[in-house]
Amino acid sequence: MGETLARTHLESQGWTVLAANYRFGRREVDLVVRVGEVVAFVEVKTRAGDGFGGPEAAVTWKKRREIEIVAQDFLYQHRVGDVDVRFDVIAIEVGGDGTPTRFQHIEDAWRPGWR
Repeated sequence: MGETLARTHLESQGWTVLAANYRFGRREVDLVVRVGEVVAFVEVKTRAGDGFGGPEAAVTWKKRREIEIVAQDFLYQHRVGDVDVRFDVIAIEVGGDGTPTRFQHIEDAWRPGWR
């Protein structure tokens, strides 16, 4: 559900989805999107409640590094050219009935160390 909400939001903002659930080995990134000369690799985190912190807290340094590896493969395989690369996080919290209670798009959550 979270990835569908995220995709709908991004498309409504003018982003084109280049890939969903793009994999490199056992690693994965939820969405790869583009608008103009910006390509964003988007990690979507959905949680019911905040007992363990907000959803964005699940994007640890280790997860960021894994996403960066997937991003490098995507850029190499798809030869997207000279683009500005960024990493976004979409954090979604849902209530007991499954209705989203918080939707936050954290743009430019981090930048890769290799660009």
